[in-house]
Amino acid sequence: MAFAQESARPIQGAVATLGVSDRVAFLRKSYGLLGGALIVWAAASAYVFRYMPEVSFKWSRWALTGYNWFAVIGLLIGSGMLAQWLARSETSRTIQYIGLGVEVAAWTFLMQPMLWVLFMKFKPAGAQALLAQGTIATLAIFVGLTATVFITKKDFSFLRGVVTVGMFAALGIIMASILFGFTLGLVFTGALIALLALKILYDTSLMMNYFPPTHYVSAALMLFGTVATLFWNIMVFLMRMRSD
Repeated sequence: MAFAQESARPIQGAVATLGVSDRVAFLRKSYGLLGGALIVWAAASAYVFRYMPEVSFKWSRWALTGYNWFAVIGLLIGSGMLAQWLARSETSRTIQYIGLGVEVAAWTFLMQPMLWVLFMKFKPAGAQALLAQGTIATLAIFVGLTATVFITKKDFSFLRGVVTVGMFAALGIIMASILFGFTLGLVFTGALIALLALKILYDTSLMMNYFPPTHYVSAALMLFGTVATLFWNIMVFLMRMRSD
């Protein structure tokens, strides 16, 4: 979003203005990093949950107690802003990778409460089945929507207003649910998943048309945050469906 211009036209040196070989190189690096980050996230989340159970459980119990989820959301937003700032560094590629690592680490700890609730409520067999379903659904949505942008070559940057307003509205509803203690149902979670699907279209177009070719780390980071959020909400949706 930081690279978008009000005119909604490609900036000088953006991926859309490059030759085929340079564009392919940018995309290969961006999606390669995204795939690597997702694998590391999955492995790190499983490792902390299985081999550091005391740390995982204590953190999860604290996060799910009272209004502490406010702090968790604040930490996630803050870490995301820090990660993006680092990933856009013009001085060092290492700093850019550190930014991606910060985001992966933040989501690793965010997954711990989810995993405890999942395994305690559905037992190992059911939990593993839901994780598999959530992973397949997330990948199917992401790959399908990404292919839509690549095949149609349509610029979905016009979705910026819808995505921005929708995300702030969703955050406000989530914060209100924590404050007043009401439960967010399937309709809300389904609507949020649909909003995240629009964000994938928007992010992919943003990456294609407004990112300089040297910013493949921040491109991967942007997509990682969206995919991780999508997976989280799909898991919540599946868990609520199974509970009803």
